[in-house]
Amino acid sequence: MTSKTITTDQIKQYHQDFVSRETAPVIARAVMKNGIKASSEDSTAAQRLNRTFSVELKTGKVSNQKHSGRCWLFSTLNTLRHQFAIKYQVKDFELSQNYLFFWDKVERANTFLQNIINTADRDLKDREVAFYLSMAASDGGQWDMAASLVEKYGLVPNYVMPETYNTNNTTEIDDVMNLKLRKDALEIRHLVAAQASDEVIEQTKQKMISQIYQLAAYAFGEPPVDFTLEYRDDQHHYHRVPELTPHAFYEQYFTMQLRDYVVLTNAPDHEYNQLYALPSQDNVAGGLPIQFLNAPIEELKRTAIAQLQDGETVWFGNDVLQQMDRKRGLLDSQLFRRDELLDVDLSMSKADRLASGQAEVTHAMTLTGVDLVNDQPNRWKVENSWGEENGEKGYFVMTDQWFDDYTYEVVVNKKYLTPMQQQLAQGPATVLPAWDSLQ
Repeated sequence: MTSKTITTDQIKQYHQDFVSRETAPVIARAVMKNGIKASSEDSTAAQRLNRTFSVELKTGKVSNQKHSGRCWLFSTLNTLRHQFAIKYQVKDFELSQNYLFFWDKVERANTFLQNIINTADRDLKDREVAFYLSMAASDGGQWDMAASLVEKYGLVPNYVMPETYNTNNTTEIDDVMNLKLRKDALEIRHLVAAQASDEVIEQTKQKMISQIYQLAAYAFGEPPVDFTLEYRDDQHHYHRVPELTPHAFYEQYFTMQLRDYVVLTNAPDHEYNQLYALPSQDNVAGGLPIQFLNAPIEELKRTAIAQLQDGETVWFGNDVLQQMDRKRGLLDSQLFRRDELLDVDLSMSKADRLASGQAEVTHAMTLTGVDLVNDQPNRWKVENSWGEENGEKGYFVMTDQWFDDYTYEVVVNKKYLTPMQQQLAQGPATVLPAWDSLQ
């Protein structure tokens, strides 16, 4: 059925509907002059977003991912560095995001090319093939991806492999890697179509990965094989440990067992009390599988609060671009009352937003505090990775309603799960397509 033509009479009716609203000229002037956000902002939001919390963990300076999509790495390393800071009394110690980012590029190239090999008999317009090609050199990621990198490659301090121009601004190197990998994908597909041997295809793939390593080394520097750990603690005592490997550093200085953690997700467009998997996005062959245990939002809050009360921060995935004031560091579902200003119904359920593509997990941050009133959360303290110039020295404050509406994942220790949830977390998992709303 083709779309019907809009008639002159209908346009006249649209005009009449608009001018019949007495406030239309006032709203139009305000929106044209100031924009929708400024015109619809709720000035009372600051009263709801008082920065006082009944449960608040001591954390240091925030990190800064700058112009990159590495929030998933930053948030993971924040949870680890907080534990190091407490145990060794080094408040502002920072781990190297660059180190893990290097290995993610190499590992992701390996899985990308293998996915291309596995789907080489399909049309380029096949939905799964098109998804892989669209995500060839993406910066984005999941908790399990970061955990897999830490398990395989260990950790190094930030000063050992510091940020470079290309980690702070990933656009240029991502453009090159996307071009290279998509070109490689077509070459791989041609080899498969020509019935090249498995040995030839594997040799070609390894050469392609070696070239990605080369690009990463040019852009980020080569990762260290070993290093000297040096730091001065908060009591100004000097510490020096030579010839540490990244694995030894992780194993000796960090007690967090990454496989003890589970991603609780709140995706009401999926069935609750189900374990889901996204193997299409696993970045490390043989690493932790990307899995989500779907649960009501109350379970995400309950477990997050329990972990905070025990002195441990919480990685959480969210849609930070919704109802957010970046400069002031405010997250409030009623911050911008666009419905009231524009006189249109913009309300959608969380399930509908996920199912329609309106909702996305666009960011990962770290919960570092919560304010409880009669044991119920009122607002949350959030550590972001956007530098100290946003929020209160980089920290945001979030209403509990925003948590309900725009938080989709929390990473918590399995000990906080119910017995039923612990059993579900062991699998088996329902495999989701690459383009699922949980991706």
